[in-house]
Amino acid sequence: MTFLHELFNNPFVHKILAGVDLPNGITDNLKFRIRPYQEEAFRRYLYIEREEFDGKPKKPLHLLYNMATGSGKTLIMAGLMLHLYEKGYRNFLFFVNSNNIIQKTKDNFLSSQTSKYLFHDKIVINGKEVFLKQVENFDESDHENINIKFTTIQQLHTDLNNTRENSVTYEDFKEKKMILIADEAHHLNSGTKSGNLFGSWEETVLQILHQNFENILLEFTATLDYESREITGKYKDKVIYKYDLARFRTDKFSKEINLVRSMYDEKERIIQALILNLYRQELAATHHINLKPVILFKAKKTIKESEQNKENFHKLINDFSEAMVDKIRKTSTVPVVQKAFVFFENRNISKSDIVERIQTSFREENCLSANNDSEAEKNQILLNTLEDENNPIRAVFAVQKLNEGWDVLNLFDIVRLYEDRDGKDGKPGKTTLSEAQLIGRGARYYPFALNEGEDKFVRKYDDDVANDLKILEELYYHTKEDSRYISELKKALVESGIYEDEANLETKQLKLKPLFKASELYKKGVVFSNKKVPRSFDNVKSFKDLRIVKTRFSYQLSSGSGRTSNVFLELEKPALPDEVIKTKGVKMKDIQKHVVRYALSRNPFYYFDTLSHYFPNINSIRDFIDDEKYLGGMEIIFYGSDARLREISHFDYLQALNGLLQNIEADIKHHATDYEGSAFYPLPIHQVFRDKEIRVSKNSIKADGQENIVSEEPWYAYNANYGTYEEKRFVELFSRRFKGLKQKFQDIHLIRNEREVKIFDKLGRAFEPDFILFCTQRDEKQLTYQVFIEPKGAHLLDYDRWKEDFLREIGNEQKTIKIHTDHYLITAVPFYNHETEREFERALDKTFTS
Repeated sequence: MTFLHELFNNPFVHKILAGVDLPNGITDNLKFRIRPYQEEAFRRYLYIEREEFDGKPKKPLHLLYNMATGSGKTLIMAGLMLHLYEKGYRNFLFFVNSNNIIQKTKDNFLSSQTSKYLFHDKIVINGKEVFLKQVENFDESDHENINIKFTTIQQLHTDLNNTRENSVTYEDFKEKKMILIADEAHHLNSGTKSGNLFGSWEETVLQILHQNFENILLEFTATLDYESREITGKYKDKVIYKYDLARFRTDKFSKEINLVRSMYDEKERIIQALILNLYRQELAATHHINLKPVILFKAKKTIKESEQNKENFHKLINDFSEAMVDKIRKTSTVPVVQKAFVFFENRNISKSDIVERIQTSFREENCLSANNDSEAEKNQILLNTLEDENNPIRAVFAVQKLNEGWDVLNLFDIVRLYEDRDGKDGKPGKTTLSEAQLIGRGARYYPFALNEGEDKFVRKYDDDVANDLKILEELYYHTKEDSRYISELKKALVESGIYEDEANLETKQLKLKPLFKASELYKKGVVFSNKKVPRSFDNVKSFKDLRIVKTRFSYQLSSGSGRTSNVFLELEKPALPDEVIKTKGVKMKDIQKHVVRYALSRNPFYYFDTLSHYFPNINSIRDFIDDEKYLGGMEIIFYGSDARLREISHFDYLQALNGLLQNIEADIKHHATDYEGSAFYPLPIHQVFRDKEIRVSKNSIKADGQENIVSEEPWYAYNANYGTYEEKRFVELFSRRFKGLKQKFQDIHLIRNEREVKIFDKLGRAFEPDFILFCTQRDEKQLTYQVFIEPKGAHLLDYDRWKEDFLREIGNEQKTIKIHTDHYLITAVPFYNHETEREFERALDKTFTS
């Protein structure tokens, strides 16, 4: 059975998608950076909207985004809402099955003062400020803004089927085209599963959708039962994107999960978690990371049980002592706990300091219960802003209320405060599956970066097992040692995609060869990289400096001419005599200044504060309008009949100016990013490349270190190559080509770049080439080539095209830098791919002969 999302695996489609630019309405108005997979989510919608293809969904459009918890489904909703506003939609209905999620979503969409508000301070679409307006029914909606109603599916079902004053009706959806947005949409499938839609919430939603041919239903869920024949039958032509937890984790956007099992009783498990909590906080502080780690204490069944856990915890904190700390120090066999105590000792944090700091952090007012509905509603803001600096909460006590709709980044420990299990025959029970779901929610990554230009939203230490900071990228689940329960939990986590069993992983030692460490390159040589730096616009003194070279804008004047045709005859008869379309060029200086100023004033991008950022050499809006290096050098070409060209009105000028200004704005934003890559600078090689431990999946292509090729070769710096299939094919090619290179070069060294060297392109995007090749000429010049090389699988060629473009730019520039008496030439070659190996070889040869 082919799903809609599988159509996008077609290489031809993938190539088209890679060339789709996101509309400014999306990119300019969302506050948060759009991640690559989110760009893909938007592009797929745009493709369906614009292209004709076999299997294209029919109207009214019904699509589902099956995306992992924490992957930013709400950001996708917000971006699509902005785009659909631009396409003419004004009315949006958001519904979900829980009041808890409703309040959180309202904050995300409407509360600009909250940290998770999704939009910039001003939403500007097509040069006009747009507001988000909450409505109770669509009689209140207006045509200028985004009108959105928030409700639960239960309330919507009741309102529609029991008409009352001021509630929504089926007529609303018939008279006005509508966007329906369903979150946690797996709750809407009870009718499909039972085989009877009659009277169900699901039937209500489908009735709404089909009231108007132009209505659109967008569903979002992290959970879709692909094993259900009924569910797959319903959604095979609707799932536009499947980005599950497995991919979310593989792409490094989640924390890694560690199961901490011990024979400790409940009290000692809590103390162990408290010590790790303090360790994270202190470790982060030493690296200037502002982190307040949170612990969740999980009860099994009842609110009463959770409240007793909370009471017991407060007593433990009050009685907390050095003896309790010392017992964990002496008896815990968990390596990270012992690492914590070593850290405390090295930082002169005594046992009394540990007790005092934990007691201060976990005072009763810093602990929160999230169990019954009244508490959940009362504490909604605190629960959804746990990362905020002014949020004091350090511990949360819960049973089930947080399994859905809870967004938290700084949860690092979950302590299971019960010991029984409900699995059978090795299969996870309902409770264990619920625990796996909760762990998945807690696995959202806490963003941080130590180095300028690092991506703070992804894990950085997967391949650096010994790095202390790895604990800031991990979620620990504390439970009593029980082999059957742990086996069942692992099974549930592995099936969800958020966990890779340690039994399936192995640690590999990646070591620099003694021969390489003895080389002149390692001891005295340098490697060049650059930094991400704020872009300076000081030298921008014209449109041309920002590569805005088109000085003319075409505008078609409206006309009353048209044609009529007989449905039975091919001959068309003009309603008016045929009009000859002519053109008239009007220079900006010839348009009345008050019209130009009014057009500028309608678009916040052209407020002086914004303009002066990109064009710091203008002193006023008047300069921008009059100077021929800016707007004064532009011309509008009007198209129309003689009569219309003789009577161009102020409104015509205003409409034409709006189009011109939108084009200029788009060009400026495309070419004028806030960051750029700096000039290349040197770093000593012996400080950059080092021995490492990395973890790989057993029996995977990476687990093969390719020692049969590289272990004895003097040109390969490391003892092994734990790379991808494409990286290994490149090394095989290099091995074959080495003898040819040796005739021209000495001191040839190929180094696999294990995330040590980053380079940044002109837009400030980070790139870590997989290999760096150093070759020193044998002639008197003694010129050393530094060549960036990136093997790339065919499925990523189009997606990462910008990286190849960047490599080509470096290769074309062939920059030479002198360090003392040594000369380095920094260059690069296009992607290596096994299918186009000969092209790569020719490019490499050309690099060394140019």
